[in-house]
Amino acid sequence: MSVIQLFHREEIEQVIRLDTDVIQVIEEAFSALITKKVHMPPIMRVDVPINNGEVDIKSAYIEGFDSFAVKLSSGFFNNPKLGLPSANGMMILLSAETGIPEAVLADNGLLTDIRTAAAGAVAARHCSREDSRVAGIIGTGAQARLQLQALTLVRPIEHVLVYGRRQEAAEKFKKDIKELLGLQVNVCGSPQQVVEKSDIVVTTTPAKEPIVQSEWLHAGLHITAMGSDAEHKQELECAVLDKADVFVCDVIQQSKRLGELRNCEAHISEKAIELGEITTGRKRGRESDNQVTVCDLSGTGVQDTAIARHVYSLLV
Repeated sequence: MSVIQLFHREEIEQVIRLDTDVIQVIEEAFSALITKKVHMPPIMRVDVPINNGEVDIKSAYIEGFDSFAVKLSSGFFNNPKLGLPSANGMMILLSAETGIPEAVLADNGLLTDIRTAAAGAVAARHCSREDSRVAGIIGTGAQARLQLQALTLVRPIEHVLVYGRRQEAAEKFKKDIKELLGLQVNVCGSPQQVVEKSDIVVTTTPAKEPIVQSEWLHAGLHITAMGSDAEHKQELECAVLDKADVFVCDVIQQSKRLGELRNCEAHISEKAIELGEITTGRKRGRESDNQVTVCDLSGTGVQDTAIARHVYSLLV
């Protein structure tokens, strides 16, 4: 029996970071959903409402690949009050020939964070204006920081607007981004201010009621909604989807179950397209600078298999 290799977060951090290589890996994963046979079961989730928590299990096998991942990720949203990160998790990489585990990637949610941010960059690269310079971030957690970092890799971001429910968290975000990216950040008093003054808006919240309203939209805006990945979440008012010239999601059926289409399918389903259709060139994303584009990303198992295989190749 072969020995299962165990890699801790500290080892994984030595070989992978959020960069253009990772963004390309995740873009190819979206393309695989269109060009290859992918076996990707629905997400399994366990809710822990007493502690405002949830655990998701995701997986995908891409035919022709010699391995695939099963990922367990948790989000416990009271954790920041305890001085702990909201996200955690691990991935197991299995042989596609024998099913024997090859490696346990005990990354504490690092790879999920990176691949999620990379997906945001893929969406922005294909759907936002190429000259987008003002990024608006709604939310102040780890993913908010990573989404902004990913945006700077695909667009010439010069200025940042941020809104958070807690003023102190937004100020901490401002300080961290100044140190990390050297960007000027303005803390806004409302999400409306963020949306109305930004070229690209990324929502990174566990909101249960819509945050972004349709009357705030303006020509040329792109929105990437990251937070709605469960039946009880929603970040965008349905009229936002209706008003958008282009609506994109990672997987339409998953968005109908867990994402922004869950409550808004009647508004948009006929014109909804999948991100992989754009990355493969089969459909167009943004076609003019005046369009309003929206992308709903709820997170897919194919992204997890892609990044697990990628990091394993760097570790061995």
